[in-house]
Amino acid sequence: MLVLVTGASKGIGLEIVKQLANNPGILVIGVSRNITTMSTLVKQRNTDNILPVKADITKAADQKKIVATIKKLGLKLDVLIHNAGELVNKPFPKISEKELRSVYSTNVFAPFLLTQILLPVFNTKNRAHIVNISSVGGVQGSSKFPGLSAYSSSKAALCGLTECLAEELKDKNIAVNCLALGAVQTEMLARAFPGYKAPLKAGEMAEYICNFALTGQNYFNGKIVSVSSTTP
Repeated sequence: MLVLVTGASKGIGLEIVKQLANNPGILVIGVSRNITTMSTLVKQRNTDNILPVKADITKAADQKKIVATIKKLGLKLDVLIHNAGELVNKPFPKISEKELRSVYSTNVFAPFLLTQILLPVFNTKNRAHIVNISSVGGVQGSSKFPGLSAYSSSKAALCGLTECLAEELKDKNIAVNCLALGAVQTEMLARAFPGYKAPLKAGEMAEYICNFALTGQNYFNGKIVSVSSTTP
């Protein structure tokens, strides 16, 4: 089984890579602009089922590099986890166009365009699974917080994209679901809510994500699943 995880250098993404790689039947491609932590992990474990790929998912050339890597392996992609995310914590009037575009580039445009270019390499003989990692802050009707207008609205767009892709890709035997995460103790949470202590660690949330990514396609398609035990 081949699984691709974006934003895999730290936090939840790195924990997803670690946990999936515990299964000898899974090859995990971890994508990040910085692969130092993954490369160290490969050396520490002396494993061949983690493949770090240095790439910026917002750049077309690097998206093609990811596809080329999969084709070179001669494998088909079973699971794609869009975990990479960017956050700006600023009052609405102070968010610049550059910052807004940067957040949407990572959180919306990259999952959209990377999924497009990866379509030919999905394993459609079995039921492939795309998992978009959103935020409970991007779910309609959820609590919203000052300073997170760019982030939360981009995650809302990712939720909407999930529902659209589930319909468009179902005939290709690809399921698309979204996990809207609540508070998890990560660097990103610290930027959003300085000083807040989350009830879950990255490894604990990663365990849930891994299980969902490997089995959720058998039960869900086009669903936005809120995974939150508390609201900051």
